[in-house]
Amino acid sequence: MTAVTRRLAMAILNGFDAFFAEYKNITLGAQARFEGADWHGAQKAMRDRLDLWKQKRRIVAEAAYTITGGSVEDRDNWEIAKQEYAELIQNHDNFEIAQSFFNSIYCYIFKHEKIRDVHTFALTSVEHCAPVSSESILRSYRFDGDNAVDITKSMLIDCEFNIPWEDLDRDVGFIMNVVNRELIPKIRDRSKDIYVETLESLFFRNKAAYLVGRIVSGDFNMPFVLPILHSENNSIFVDTVLSDPDDISILFSFSRSYFMVDTSVPSSYISFLHRLMPHKEIFELYIAIGMPKHGKTEFYRFAVNETANSESPYIIAPGIKGMVMLVFTRPDFGYVYKVIKDRFTPPKDMSQEHVRKCYSLVKRWDRGGRMADTQEFNNLAFDRRRFSDELIAELEKEAPSKVSVSGNALLLKHVYIERKMIPLNLYLKDCNEQQLDSVMGEYGNAIKQLAAGNIFPGDMLLKNFGVTRHGRVVFYDYDEICPLTDCNFRSLPEPKNDEQAMASQPWYEVKPEDVFPEEFRLFFSGNQRAKKVFDSLHSDLYDPAYWRGLQETIRNGYVADVFPYRKKQRFQQRPH
Repeated sequence: MTAVTRRLAMAILNGFDAFFAEYKNITLGAQARFEGADWHGAQKAMRDRLDLWKQKRRIVAEAAYTITGGSVEDRDNWEIAKQEYAELIQNHDNFEIAQSFFNSIYCYIFKHEKIRDVHTFALTSVEHCAPVSSESILRSYRFDGDNAVDITKSMLIDCEFNIPWEDLDRDVGFIMNVVNRELIPKIRDRSKDIYVETLESLFFRNKAAYLVGRIVSGDFNMPFVLPILHSENNSIFVDTVLSDPDDISILFSFSRSYFMVDTSVPSSYISFLHRLMPHKEIFELYIAIGMPKHGKTEFYRFAVNETANSESPYIIAPGIKGMVMLVFTRPDFGYVYKVIKDRFTPPKDMSQEHVRKCYSLVKRWDRGGRMADTQEFNNLAFDRRRFSDELIAELEKEAPSKVSVSGNALLLKHVYIERKMIPLNLYLKDCNEQQLDSVMGEYGNAIKQLAAGNIFPGDMLLKNFGVTRHGRVVFYDYDEICPLTDCNFRSLPEPKNDEQAMASQPWYEVKPEDVFPEEFRLFFSGNQRAKKVFDSLHSDLYDPAYWRGLQETIRNGYVADVFPYRKKQRFQQRPH
């Protein structure tokens, strides 16, 4: 051990602690923003919080150059510094996130090259001295068979809002209708003590707050979530009860923006949430509560482990090949890898940097449940022997500058990883009439909800949308997205003569920002069955006036409501 490596380790830990303190300060403002209906402030806070990690990483990396006297790129020093750092964080409450911060500094300095576990915590996580406990973050209420109303009222009052409830007794009555109908029958015959437990901190996102809890008795565990909304008369109300596992899973979906939840020890919240949703991977939960950088570390470890336990080859992903991205996967892996092509297939005409900016924009935008989150990696290593010959040929043809092969190692210099979904165009080939009606409704709703969030997808072909296991339609091709307010929605000009009517190319001037909604019908080329259902549900999307009306609403400052549950589940059908 040396004094230099010790100071380097301490500087990184100080940088992490500074990051986490500012992270918490931004998060602590979430309730005040909710109570004040400061929706634009909430969106800005989300973006500011996302920027913190990179800001602190840059500051610490600059300090590292000074501390090491110019020897910061000596990897032997980093091997020692890692050991020093592991000792420093052994009793740190957030040791696992601190490890990810160390990794991030190293990757920044070495430009993501030759990442080895001897220098970083990439594959292995040094364990914490004390086991993670969720008990200190819970409020507990004992159920005696007759006090359900009192418990429900106490849970809501204990949220400690600084604005009044619109009608607390009414909301308790709504909740009790659900409790008596759906929950009491499931716990009535249990002999063990029954408790209701809620996390002490609320989850804030978009224009809602969520109280997360469970009913527990012995090994029985029933999760529930109470969405709380802000009313127009500056009060609050409970909108519904979510207790179905699928509904709660959708609330924490990969297609939604990150929550703001005040927790000094995120791992304790992750431990509780994982008990509620055991099918969710740990990395998914870290990402959901606003720790995407550590979530990326956990995802990498998950992917390495999954790959090691699989013999399945990497293949070109099913579906129509993209004009901008080369997409591949493994049949037994729930994710796809996306590599930007060196040259785009016409008529795509944009730079690779533009594509990267589009993906960065999505990361910072309110995805509203309609855009898939991505993990971005540089210099990601694979076993060349696992790649099909067809995939190798495709990589060498479409993205040779991104691929480096040395022996059995294949290195991708830049890649996005995204949740695997069934491409909508493939889903439509095999779905029945009921599924067709549902998925076409979802497709139109996805477009409308993206637009309400000031996102225009650009290329709305069916192949650019995927269907999740819950039957939701999610957009995943981002190379043409832009703010809706940047578009100019026009009606198609009427031809003035036969020559114009028969022209193979537009006879009128078309600027880059021009959009002609009447042409959206072409997206259903070859699938008239789907078009008929879509037209019956969403024909308003063909009208330029619909889009211009949305633009005016957004420019006037309106922030759309995003319900992570079906509107029919709401206690009251309010105008929003």
